[in-house]
Amino acid sequence: MIQRWTASVVAAIALISGVFLGSAPATAAPGCADIEVLWARGTAEPGAPIGYTGLAFVQALRGQTPGRSLNARGVSYAASDDFNNRVKFVESVNAGVKSAQNVIKGIAARCPRSRIVFGGYSQGAVVAGYALVDKLQIPRKYLAYQRYAPPPLPASVTSHLAAVVFFGEPSARFIRDLGAPPIIVGGRFRPKLVRFCAPGDTICNGAPVGAPSVQHGLYPFNGMTVAAAAFAVRRL
Repeated sequence: MIQRWTASVVAAIALISGVFLGSAPATAAPGCADIEVLWARGTAEPGAPIGYTGLAFVQALRGQTPGRSLNARGVSYAASDDFNNRVKFVESVNAGVKSAQNVIKGIAARCPRSRIVFGGYSQGAVVAGYALVDKLQIPRKYLAYQRYAPPPLPASVTSHLAAVVFFGEPSARFIRDLGAPPIIVGGRFRPKLVRFCAPGDTICNGAPVGAPSVQHGLYPFNGMTVAAAAFAVRRL
C-alpha cells in the first residue's frame, strides 16, 4: 500500500521530470472503443480517478496501438488510506471490487467487440485481483462477513477480457499478515495476467508488512508501464 508521503514523492518526481501525466487522462466517451481500459489506482495516489501509474500505462498503450480507438476509466472506489479503521478500509476495497465487476460486465454487454484491459496498482491491484477470484477463501475468523463477498465474474465475460496488469501488488505474505483472503486469480484469467514488482519494492517483494519503499512509487518512471503495454498489445 502507498502512504501519503509516497504519493507526494511521486508527484514531486513527476513535476521535476516534466511528465505530469495528470494533464492527459483519457475518459470514457459515448460508444465503444477498440480497447477499453479499466484501472484501479493505488492508495491515495494522485491523478485520480486512474492515478499516475494508470495514466502512464494508458499513455504507453496508446503509443503502441496506433490506429485503434481507446477509452480509459478508473474504478470508482475511495482508495482509502485509513489503515487504522479496518472496517472502512475493507469497505473501500469491497466497493472497488463490485464497481470493477459491474463495469466489466457492462462493457462486455454493450461493446461485445471491444477488448478489455483491466488492472491496478498497489491497493488497486488488490481490488483487481479480488474482482477476478472465482472462489474467495474467507479466513475462519471472518466467516460472518462472507455474505458481503462479491460473486465471481460470469463466464460470459471471460473472452472479452484481453489482458490483466498488476503493478506493486501486495505479496502473498503481506496479504496473509494482514489477515485478508488470499488473492487467487481464477484459472480462466491467469493466462491473461502479468505482474510487475520493482526490485526493492517492499510491498510486493515478500517483505514484512510496513511502510512502502521509494521503489513502490516509481512505476510510472521505471519502464515497467511500457513493458506492460507491450504485453497487453500481444493479447489484444
